[in-house]
Amino acid sequence: APLAGAWVQLVTTEGVNHVARTVISDAAGRYTIDDVPDGHYLLGFQHPLLDSLGVDPTLRVLDVARHRPVRVDLASPSPERLRAAVCGPQSPMVTGAGAAVIGVVRDARDGVPVAGALVTGEWMELVIRPRHVAPERMRVAATTSTNGWFGLCNVPNGGEMFLSARRGADTTDLIEVQVPISGFLRRELYLGLGDGQLRGTVVTVDGNRPLAGAMVRVSDGPQARAKDRGEWMLMDVPAGSRVLEVHAIGYYPVQRAVDVIPDAPPVRVTMATFKSVLDTVRIIVEHASDRSQGGFEQRRRSGMGRYVTVADIQRYGAAQTSDVLRTIAGVRVDDVNPFGMVQGAGGAGEGSDRVIRMRSAFFGGLCSPAIYLDGMHMFQMSAGELDVLTNPKDLKGIEVYSSGMVPPQFERGLSGCGSIVIWTKR
Repeated sequence: APLAGAWVQLVTTEGVNHVARTVISDAAGRYTIDDVPDGHYLLGFQHPLLDSLGVDPTLRVLDVARHRPVRVDLASPSPERLRAAVCGPQSPMVTGAGAAVIGVVRDARDGVPVAGALVTGEWMELVIRPRHVAPERMRVAATTSTNGWFGLCNVPNGGEMFLSARRGADTTDLIEVQVPISGFLRRELYLGLGDGQLRGTVVTVDGNRPLAGAMVRVSDGPQARAKDRGEWMLMDVPAGSRVLEVHAIGYYPVQRAVDVIPDAPPVRVTMATFKSVLDTVRIIVEHASDRSQGGFEQRRRSGMGRYVTVADIQRYGAAQTSDVLRTIAGVRVDDVNPFGMVQGAGGAGEGSDRVIRMRSAFFGGLCSPAIYLDGMHMFQMSAGELDVLTNPKDLKGIEVYSSGMVPPQFERGLSGCGSIVIWTKR
């Protein structure tokens, strides 16, 4: 892509007459240096992008003779060269985990680089050992230099991972990133001790219509509902890199990394209906006689989790699926008031939302498990959304797994929580 605003510099490398010229590339990345005497030159460019990448500009050698025009195209290094510059040559024995993630940690208040911050990258891998296959949490870490720069090496190519930064008691949220197959990713992170604000709109993917009533919140922070025009604003949001979550009944939840900094641009969120997603799933599984692909009974015999059968569901006589979850040991359905405070079952009253939580074997306390419906991960699904999409009489089975016991196909990210897998007869 064209690189606008680059400072292109031309200097002589020999001769008694010193020539030095500097021009700035335009919006199309073009530059022109006029009236260049014949001679031997070095040509290069500087740009904030290169500074954030932590690499020096590449210099080109050129000759100007007989006053003829010379065309020289300049570019930032390729992802492969950048990865090699940061991490060194890749071993031929390393496949799939030779990528690099680099960036700069900045102060959320003024954008000044933060030195001495600890940046951590984490991801899950399937580790195969004799008679044992299990997911394992992988981790790399680096400390930012004096200019706030960091580099993480040997992370998965073309895979999902999570980044966080910490300096003392100040920390970012766990930010999900997708490392491209090229093996190089740049991501800036912001740390801040104060509070800020976020604003934006929520619209539908189909028709670009405002989605009034959508619940917008920051993880472990404030929440608000979108107004008639889909507009929303969050006040007193912890400064820094955070995770924004958006929910609306009948729509697939959205999670997005945002930077809470002064003068942050509005955040535009588009949401797709469950129907647009689930129709595809129904087409795929129409030819299967068992929505759980025969795995429910096999996993049940393994004894690795807790299981609810059709007979159990009929015996409970529950009116809603969330009521079935209340009967499972270690699982809770709690009310959340409009201010985002969890008040326990039945405590928030009219207008409250309900969240599904379970005890974390990894961190201790309560956490939000990953919810799977007929094999599909339903990101941050609330109890109300689950009750809209399912009915107890249509349930075929429920599987509940604590952290560390989750089958690989139902393991989601690095939440440190377990998973709840719900199968229906439809």
